[in-house]
Amino acid sequence: MTDPVSRTILLLDIERFSDRDDVEQAYLRRMLYDVTDRTLEAAGIDETLRMRADRGDSVMELIDANAPVTALLRALLTEVPAQLRAVNRMASRSAQIRLRGVVASGYVAVDRHDGWVGSDLNHACRLLDAALLRAALRERDDDFALCVSDALYTGVVRHDHPGVPAAGFHRVTVDSKNGPLTAWLHGRVPEVSGTRGSEHGDDPGDRGEDHGDRGAGEVPGGSGDRPAPAAAAAPASPEDGPHQSRPAPDGHRGAPAPGPVLEISGGTVSFGGGYVAGDQHGVSGGRVTGDVVMGSKTVHHWC
Repeated sequence: MTDPVSRTILLLDIERFSDRDDVEQAYLRRMLYDVTDRTLEAAGIDETLRMRADRGDSVMELIDANAPVTALLRALLTEVPAQLRAVNRMASRSAQIRLRGVVASGYVAVDRHDGWVGSDLNHACRLLDAALLRAALRERDDDFALCVSDALYTGVVRHDHPGVPAAGFHRVTVDSKNGPLTAWLHGRVPEVSGTRGSEHGDDPGDRGEDHGDRGAGEVPGGSGDRPAPAAAAAPASPEDGPHQSRPAPDGHRGAPAPGPVLEISGGTVSFGGGYVAGDQHGVSGGRVTGDVVMGSKTVHHWC
């Protein structure tokens, strides 16, 4: 194994890569490599200053520590979103590419199998796979979400270099199998279980809650939903008879309720095919016993 050397670590990962078929995956990998190369070229980082490892749905770049990190961050914040917009504008829906990115710094060694070894690299990979970063990307319109390690923020970002606004990064703590990791997310911080945002530029009211492909809840009776359950009827008073009616409620501002009012007390009532409209009252095919009051007229024992 080689001696550990200081490197800038860049990781870029394709969202929902495993959901695509083989042809789409091959296309997305080509786009990933193109975006990565163009971004590093825009940052002025020559191929001789970097080493690449292929991870299938993601790419890892070990960049020489002498390469300017501020130029890399500026390119990531501007070039990557612009390139993704250009690519996705011409791509079909199934070939849209969205990326998560992590930039970290630390010591990395190369083993005898050309594998990369280092705890700083491991932590960067944990950040790339964090639920926080995945949720942040789902909320983004520019198809890119970027996170930097705490060490890189302390050494570079917090100094507010031109094109790398420190206020645009928010401190977060994410859970991982290596324990809690502190990092800095560029842009809005989503509300995710196991993630804690800090007070530094992180307004809780500005967070978005991830609901995936579902809304926060369902409203009964809404479009396409089952009808809302009917409200339970009020229980009848013990004093009410089986066929006794109550006065109709008053209308607007105490005015009488519109329409005819039928009051029945005692006896039994049977209506069949009855029709009432205006001042005309008709009952056919049925029988009425007891007193019937319609309007101001009362009929006693009308059969």
